[in-house]
Amino acid sequence: MPFSAPPSPVEVPPDLRETCTRFLTRHGPVVPAQLLAGIPADTVPDQYGEGGVVAALETEIAGLLGKPAALYLPSGIMAQQSVLRVHADRRQRRTVVYHPMCHLERHEGQALQRLHGLTGRPAGDADRLLTLDELAVIGEAPAALVIELPQRDLGGQQPAWEDLAAQASWARDRDAAVHLDGARLWESAAGYERPHAEIAALFDTVYVSFYKGLGALPGCCLAGPEDVIAEVREWRQRMGGTLFGLWPGAASALSSLRQRLPLMPQYLRHAQAIAAALAAVPRVRVVPDPPQVSMMHLLLRTTPEAFVAAATRLAREEAIWTFPRAAATAAPDVVRLELTVGDATCELAPDQIADIVAALTT
Repeated sequence: MPFSAPPSPVEVPPDLRETCTRFLTRHGPVVPAQLLAGIPADTVPDQYGEGGVVAALETEIAGLLGKPAALYLPSGIMAQQSVLRVHADRRQRRTVVYHPMCHLERHEGQALQRLHGLTGRPAGDADRLLTLDELAVIGEAPAALVIELPQRDLGGQQPAWEDLAAQASWARDRDAAVHLDGARLWESAAGYERPHAEIAALFDTVYVSFYKGLGALPGCCLAGPEDVIAEVREWRQRMGGTLFGLWPGAASALSSLRQRLPLMPQYLRHAQAIAAALAAVPRVRVVPDPPQVSMMHLLLRTTPEAFVAAATRLAREEAIWTFPRAAATAAPDVVRLELTVGDATCELAPDQIADIVAALTT
């Protein structure tokens, strides 16, 4: 949903979620007591981001991504704006190149421009992945190229490995930084079947999120060279992100990382099995098919109002929580859903999920 867009006028009554016993997406409902229970009793707190579990998490992420340093921040928007500001200031350039469906473009209220004086330059077609040819026509020298892996708003698509490396080389040949929006890097690595550090090696800096695929409390890390991370640390303070204690989010992240990172290949296999089962369901299309990571978009031939009625019926009569609403598309009789596979999804067999999705089109 774009920044400042009004909420959908139709949605499943949220109180029905509490009555459901089966959940279609992610790891199920967010239960604060369970999240807090995941923080070990022997957690050592930090003070203003220094020491304790925050330092332990930063060390683990730096090692996992093969980068010299990492920094914990409470917000991905803060992390990415800060590092792009550093890259731009160092090069005395103001243009940041990214795909039109990039989070920076669609979900941050032009903060890159309004807060940091940078110029976002979308490149490529909004409906498909960016190509090297579309970068090659850019004449100006950018400060940075941002690549999102996987491309969430395209259903979790990601470029072929050779294409990804070529795009990174395009930026470096122009003395531009290459930054990875890796909010879902954990899923991306499973899709590429490559170590996280091998993917991160293509990029100067990498942002990873902990609350999305891993299901931790909100928070993220930024990894890269020590001098760049040192500057981002100062921007974290300037932007109000150096709280007195950052330990709850960091401790939750460390626990969830160790619990769910090994499960990412399993989530991917389940996503692909779901897509195969959905092939037999009329009025439903999977994008991309087969899924490239453990998420996909579902295009359902129905209206937003009919979808909400069907989802409400499933919640009330079968205690199945699917989605609170569906996103409208250019076609009035087609809606879009984002299905992310997690622990809750894996409790349902692919044919069960196919039946549930079929019911949403009724």
